[in-house]
Amino acid sequence: MIVHGLMVAIGGFFGAMCRFGVSRLFKKYCLSDFPYGTLCVNLIGSFFLGYVIGMGIDETGVLLIGTGFLGSFTTFSTFKLENIQLYLHKKWKPLISYLLLSYTCGILFAFVGMTLGKL
Repeated sequence: MIVHGLMVAIGGFFGAMCRFGVSRLFKKYCLSDFPYGTLCVNLIGSFFLGYVIGMGIDETGVLLIGTGFLGSFTTFSTFKLENIQLYLHKKWKPLISYLLLSYTCGILFAFVGMTLGKL
């Protein structure tokens, strides 16, 4: 039980640090209201979680990589907050694009990841 908690904590630390790095890069180089950073980490996370599950790795690996790393690398709360901000500022095109890209591509990327993980 302690080992499982450690796997989640270790993975979570590295996932959060990577997300922080990606967010900083997008804020530095992307001068746009569109939330590219969050979209990027969520799509990458969807793909790799699908890949990890498709590979059929053991529970400890899923806890380290899936729950820990990818769970903290991706962000549902920031995604929702950014959607609310786009809505409140009446930025309809970016809002609709963000929602469509996040949901459709997220599911597609997870499916492709699972398929590739099974190979």
